[in-house]
Amino acid sequence: MYDKAGLAVMFGMPLLLVYVITIIQDSAFKIVNENSISILIVNKDKGAEGQKLVDLMESSGLFELSQKDSVRNVKLTMQKEDYLTSLVIADNFTEKLTEKARLVSSTMMTELGLEEPTNLPKKIKLPALDFYHDPVLQENYCFSIMSMIDAFLKSIEGELFINQMCQQLELTESPQQLKDAMIDNRVPINRMPATISDSTKLPNSTQHNVPAWTIFAMFFMVVSLGNNIVKERLNGSFIRLKTMPTSFSLVLGAKMLLYLAAAVAQVALVFSSAILTFPLLGLPELTLPSNHLGFVLIVLLSGLAAVSYAMLVGTMARTQEQAHGFGSMSIVILAAIGGIWVPSFVMPDYMQTISLISPLNWCLEGFYVLFLKGGSWAALQTVVFGLSTFIMVCLGIAFLKLKKDKII
Repeated sequence: MYDKAGLAVMFGMPLLLVYVITIIQDSAFKIVNENSISILIVNKDKGAEGQKLVDLMESSGLFELSQKDSVRNVKLTMQKEDYLTSLVIADNFTEKLTEKARLVSSTMMTELGLEEPTNLPKKIKLPALDFYHDPVLQENYCFSIMSMIDAFLKSIEGELFINQMCQQLELTESPQQLKDAMIDNRVPINRMPATISDSTKLPNSTQHNVPAWTIFAMFFMVVSLGNNIVKERLNGSFIRLKTMPTSFSLVLGAKMLLYLAAAVAQVALVFSSAILTFPLLGLPELTLPSNHLGFVLIVLLSGLAAVSYAMLVGTMARTQEQAHGFGSMSIVILAAIGGIWVPSFVMPDYMQTISLISPLNWCLEGFYVLFLKGGSWAALQTVVFGLSTFIMVCLGIAFLKLKKDKII
């Protein structure tokens, strides 16, 4: 009889994890990268520049604006109407910006000797824009919005300055020509992934979550295989197997081969399901890397790493409770420091160094090289060496422990 519950956990849970986590993270990616940012605009300014800022934000396509002329309590309105962000434009916004442009223009004209010194103040305090945000929003997300608004403000200030300069020089046609020239001379920035291949495909939530949570599920076989080894050792199965006319190492090798086949089956199930169903759910498509041989090698090494770690835990644990508790908790910890939940490159430097002890980090790096970095053999060498070393160390310690216990 086969263990239906065990099979459901081994194959069903990885699928559920991949779908749930990918859908959640893809929604987060879209909020930041694709969807318009919903923002409440309270424009108290009656001049042209306040409305120009609103028009620039709306025409950019980055924002979904909801406008109100006056709001008694912005925070209360945000809570009642479920706004995550809000921008309040001061009532003297146009007036102060115009005064600043006039001051800068006059100062320049005076320095050039084209105009007599004026009685304008040496410094003008500009009105602040109040940006409100829901406390749950991350700091980098809020900073991105503020940077966008700041770019629009720089554009408005530059246009006002040009208009003031041309007005003082009594030029009539130059303002528009200068503005057009400034727009045409902006340096374009092309976003290009730094891959070895010529691919320009940008990373997405699918390329991280499908390999990451498949690896997590593969290593969780430590619960099943580790408990199985402890159980067979305690109930005398190992002793009975030694009486058979065959090598006990061959028996253990067959057990490892069976679980390696289960790990490969997990990869095949999760990856094929993602390829077939993700586009139907509106999720980014998963395409297999061009280096097929490298992909097979990394899958086999990841499976062997999971099996060898489960063997190590099973041989070192004295009871099934120890194998289950330590095995499951250690995988959760190794996954956390290995970049399964949070990419390791956003961790502090010392955590990035610590992450090198996690086999899940090496497995994930192998998939990153294949899916995101062109899959060159030169880039895979370090990953292959790291995983091979981990596998040999685990099997070596497990062998010595079994030898010490006179099981082998």
